[in-house]
Amino acid sequence: NEYKSYLSMLRRNLAESVRCFGKRRNVINPSSRFLSSDPPQDEEYPSDKYQREEEMMQRFLRVDHAGEVGANDIYAGQMAILGRTKDAPVIRHMWDQEKVHRDKMNELVLRYRIRPTLLLPLWRVAGFTLGAGTALLGKEAAMACTVAVEDTIVQHYTDQIREIIDQGKEEEYKEVLEILKKFRDDELDHHDTGLEHGAEQAPQYRLLTEAIKTGCKAAIYITERV
Repeated sequence: NEYKSYLSMLRRNLAESVRCFGKRRNVINPSSRFLSSDPPQDEEYPSDKYQREEEMMQRFLRVDHAGEVGANDIYAGQMAILGRTKDAPVIRHMWDQEKVHRDKMNELVLRYRIRPTLLLPLWRVAGFTLGAGTALLGKEAAMACTVAVEDTIVQHYTDQIREIIDQGKEEEYKEVLEILKKFRDDELDHHDTGLEHGAEQAPQYRLLTEAIKTGCKAAIYITERV
């Protein structure tokens, strides 16, 4: 059974996360070894600028990778419950787009040599549980989950795009910028799709969506640091 195999994989990932969490090691930026002392406050060495930009990209891609992987698990959880209903094609379409996002983020973390968050297995279990749990409450609650998650992700991608532009790095990170813009637009479409398919008719819609948004923001905050 596809979903039994999926759940077994998630359990293995969670166990691995528990084992690895206590083994966290600080990753030292290679550029730091060239610094023999701190520069004067009014002077910035090229290596400082390089380190700051590299840290920005590490922060961006670590969170984005975890988010896209987690989004896949949310839709997998929804499909496990609603996969044989009339709403399955809508969920499947959004899931297929998220798979493209996940694969691209997998490619980017390898290219930029970004360490994925140590909590990725935990986020995967949480994502599947969130997707399945809201789907058990009905199609409307599943769509409300989509609206809440995608609203948070749209704002998150917008903030990243703005930060790249504010730092004048449009050309240097042109490909990443275009990817972020494309993914943001896809997530906005998913948000609107959720509204079009009855999200606001979910029981306790405001309470449910605010709770999910708070959880997503907390996950972003933690993932940037772990």
